[in-house]
Amino acid sequence: MLYAIISQDVEHSLEKRMLVRPAHIERLNRLKNEGRLILAGPHPAIDNNEPGEAGFTGSLVVAEFDSLEQAQTWADADPYMASGAYERVMVKPFKKVLP
Repeated sequence: MLYAIISQDVEHSLEKRMLVRPAHIERLNRLKNEGRLILAGPHPAIDNNEPGEAGFTGSLVVAEFDSLEQAQTWADADPYMASGAYERVMVKPFKKVLP
């Protein structure tokens, strides 16, 4: 089943994000290579794809897991959690309708 992983950053998280970004991207690439990643990306803090020093307010990942528990375990192990960039992570079942 698909799950939406919705993460909320702490304020001024950019430096914490950048420290562990390679490990974060590596995990996403593993999901992609397994054919389980639907989409992933951050929420810019301003109305711009390149927010610069404004940074990001969180992230969204939609991916396939065997269970909600498995998706939550994966989300909790994210390097952004360990670095303190994420304040919290919510995992919810997701039903893709379109496209």
